[in-house]
Amino acid sequence: MIAEVLLVLAGHSSSLFPTDHNLHPAFRPLLHPGEEQCLEALGHIASRYRNIKKACATLSRSKSRYVCALCATLNQILKDEYEKLVVDTEAKVLKRDPDLVANGSFVPLSAVRATFAEWDSPLTALETLMNQLQAQKHWKPGPLIDMLLARSKTGVYRIADIISRLSVAVQRVWRSQLSAFVVHGSLASSDPLASEDFTLLDGTMPSCVSPQTKESVVYVGRAIATIKAKKWQNQLPREQALEYANLLETVLPEDQYKFDLVISQIRTNVSEWLWLNVLTRKDVEDAVISLASYFLLRNGEFSLALIREIERLKISRLTTRSGVASVIREQDLNLALLRASLGTTAQHDPSLLHLHFELPSGPLRPLLPSLANSKALSSSVASNSAEATSFDDLLLGTNLVLSYNVTWPLDLFLHPSDLQIYAALFNYLSSLRKTHTQIHTCWTSLSNAQRARRRWTGLGEGGTADDLEARRELLRCGWGVVRDMGWFLDTLLGYVMVDVVDVEFRRLKDLLGNPSRRRAESVGKHPSSQNISGQANADPSTYLDFTTLRNIHTTYLERLLTGCLLSNPAITAILRPILEVCERFVAQVERWGGDVLPALLFEGSLAPGGDDKVGAMVQERFQVVSEINESLHKLLNLFYEQLSLSTSQQPFTATGDASKSILMNASVVNATTLQRTSIRGKGSKGFEGEGEVRRHVERLLLRLDFNGAFSKPRAGAIQWEGGIDIL
Repeated sequence: MIAEVLLVLAGHSSSLFPTDHNLHPAFRPLLHPGEEQCLEALGHIASRYRNIKKACATLSRSKSRYVCALCATLNQILKDEYEKLVVDTEAKVLKRDPDLVANGSFVPLSAVRATFAEWDSPLTALETLMNQLQAQKHWKPGPLIDMLLARSKTGVYRIADIISRLSVAVQRVWRSQLSAFVVHGSLASSDPLASEDFTLLDGTMPSCVSPQTKESVVYVGRAIATIKAKKWQNQLPREQALEYANLLETVLPEDQYKFDLVISQIRTNVSEWLWLNVLTRKDVEDAVISLASYFLLRNGEFSLALIREIERLKISRLTTRSGVASVIREQDLNLALLRASLGTTAQHDPSLLHLHFELPSGPLRPLLPSLANSKALSSSVASNSAEATSFDDLLLGTNLVLSYNVTWPLDLFLHPSDLQIYAALFNYLSSLRKTHTQIHTCWTSLSNAQRARRRWTGLGEGGTADDLEARRELLRCGWGVVRDMGWFLDTLLGYVMVDVVDVEFRRLKDLLGNPSRRRAESVGKHPSSQNISGQANADPSTYLDFTTLRNIHTTYLERLLTGCLLSNPAITAILRPILEVCERFVAQVERWGGDVLPALLFEGSLAPGGDDKVGAMVQERFQVVSEINESLHKLLNLFYEQLSLSTSQQPFTATGDASKSILMNASVVNATTLQRTSIRGKGSKGFEGEGEVRRHVERLLLRLDFNGAFSKPRAGAIQWEGGIDIL
C-alpha cells in the first residue's frame, strides 16, 4: 500500500483515489479513521500536483515566451524538490530507515503525511497561480511580473521562495528583450516592448519601473535603432554595447533603485556618445534661438503681428453668420501663424514650420470679452493662491497650446517637459503682451475722443451746470485707471523681457560658447576609446559634454520661470486677476464707444416731466470705473506685498528637473509643471549664484516703488468716494 501511495504522490493514477482526492469507498471499512484522514490528506497533495503538472503542460504551448519560461522554471522546481522528495522517501522505505520505518517492519501513514506536509501550502498556492494564468488568454510581461511580485510578498517562506524564483525567471526573459532594445535597438517580432515608432506598448513594463526609467529606455532604444536604420557613419562601439549588456545582466526590475541607476548610467553614456558623434552644437544653438524667438517673444514684430492676427480672427468669426465658418479651428490658428510672419523677419525662417497651435478642448466659437463684476477678485486671491494658475486661456479665450515639432536627433536634447515649460512661458508672455497692447489701444481711443470733444467744449468737459463736476470726476478717474494699468504693464513687461528673458538668453549663449565647467562627474566611469579620442581632439577650454549641456539648458529654463515669477503660485494667483481687470476695463471702454464720457446729447432732458435724469449715465459709468479702480489698486497692493515677501521667504530655486517627463492632463500640465519646486542643497555649487535671480526680483520691486507709492502711501493723495485714489 505504501508503494501505491508513493506512486500517487508521484502523479500516477490509482484505484485508491478514483476521482481527485476522494478515497475509494471499498477501502474505508478496512482503515482506521486516522489512517483514512492521512490518506485523504496525501490524496489532496497528489491531486494538486497532478493539476499543476497538467496546467504546466498546457501553458507550455503558449505563444508567450514569458509564460513558457515560468512553466519551465516551475517544472524544474518540482523536479528538483518535490519529485526528489518522493524518490528519497521511497529509498528510505526500502532501506528501512529508522526515521520512517517503525521497528524495521511497517511504515506509519502519519510519518508519510508528516514528510509531505511541507508541500501542502506551496502546492495550494501554485494551483491557484496556475488557475489564474489559465483564466487569461494572453499575458503581457508587465502585469505578469506585477502579479508574481505581489504573490511573492507572503509570510510563508516556501511560497515566497518558489514564486520569487518564478518571478526572477520571467524578469530575466523580459530583461533579455530590454537589453536587445536598449543595447542593439532591435525589437522582437512577437511580444515586442515598443511599437514601430518606439512608443512603449501597454503592459510591456512592470509597475516597479519608474516613469523616468521608461522614458530613458525609449530615449536610448530609439537613438540606437535610428542610428542603425539610417546607417550612420559612426555606430555605437561594440565594446560599449557589451559593457551596457553586462550592466543590465546584474540587475532586475524588482530592485528598483539599482535598476534605475543602471538605466540612468546607460542613458548618460549614450547621450555623451551621441553628443560627440550625432548631435552637433549648431543644431542645439539653432533650436535655442528659434525657441527664444517664438516662445519667449524675442521676435517682437512677429509676436505683435500674431496677437493682432488672432484678434482679427476672433472678430471675423464673430461677424460671420452662424455655421461652420464661425468656428475657430486649429488650422485657422496655424494659418494665422503664417499670416503674422508676412513682412517680418520670421517670413523666411524655416523653423517657423515647426510651430503649430493645439486646442485641447477642440474647435470653438469666439466670445466677447467678459464684463462680469470683478469686485470679488481680490477677495478670492487669498483662497486660490495655493492652486495652480494658468495663463493658457487669456490669448484666445480657451486653452491654447503652442507646440514645437522636434525631430531626431534634436529630441535627444529637447524633452517633452522642456517644451511644456516653453509653452507655459509663451502663454504667460503673450498674455502680458496682449493686455499691454490693449491698454495702449484704449489710451489712444481715449485721447482721440478727448481731442474730438475739446473742439466743441474748449477747456472744459461740456455738459450742463448740474453734471459738469460729475463729468470732470469721471474723466479724471478713467484717465487715472488707464494710466495706472499702462504704468504697471510697462514696468512688468519691461522687467520680464529685458531683465529676465534677454539677460538669461545672453547668459545661455555665453555658456554654450564657453562652458564654465568641465565634464560632469555623473558621466560613466569607463568611457570608450572613441569618446576619449573625441575629447582629446576638442579644445579643452570650449569642450561641452552632454550632461553639462542638459544642465545648462535646464538651469536656463529654471531661471526663466523664477525670474518671470511663475514659480511662485501666490504671485501668479494675483497677476492673472490684474490682467482680467485690465481686459474688463478695455472691453467696457469699447462698449462705450471708445470714451468713458457719454456724448453731450446722449442722456437726459431738461424738461420738468422728463423721465431721464441729467447725469444718470455719467453716474452709472462712474460707479463702474471706480469699482474697477478699487479692484485694481487692491490687487496691485497685494502683488507688491507678495513680491516683497518672496525675496525673504520664497526660495529662489528652480522647478524640478525638466528632463524628467511627466504624463499629465493637457489642460493643467503647464500650471502643474511650474509648481514642482526643489531646493538645492547648500553644498551644491550650481552654475552661478542664485542671488542673481533674486536681484532680478529686487529690481522689479525698485521700479514698482520708485516714488514710494507702495511702501509709503501718500497722505495728500486725492481720495474719491469709497476711498478711491484716482491720481
